Amino acid sequence: MSETLLSRYYEAFNRGDAEAMLGLLTEDVVHEPSQGEPRQGKAAFAAFLDHMNRCYRERVIDPVFLSSGDGTRAAAEFQLEGEYLQTDSDLPPARGQRYRLRVGAFFDIVDGRIARVSNHYNLADWLRQVGEPA
Repeated sequence: MSETLLSRYYEAFNRGDAEAMLGLLTEDVVHEPSQGEPRQGKAAFAAFLDHMNRCYRERVIDPVFLSSGDGTRAAAEFQLEGEYLQTDSDLPPARGQRYRLRVGAFFDIVDGRIARVSNHYNLADWLRQVGEPA
């Protein structure tokens, strides 16, 4: 069941369907980004998705899902292909750079919904891919 939930989550991600993604979360979902402070609640996660959709166009490629026997914890590993659309805060200027990253994500599942999303990727690798040309 957890793996089906994650599959639906990433299918919605690939469609750019934030409402479908939010519908799979608990009201008090905790989002732990690879860098930065955690955020809590659907409203905070929705604001994060809006920001990401302005700055990036991304697609999850070949996800692999794993889950605990009781279905309360799960993980995903995948390649993330993206395009940097709009400069994000103090990061390098966006010029439509394309990138590809390996991502690991970890989840808590409560009553058939995602209660925690914890994403991990190599920021230094991303910076190398989108940085200023040498």
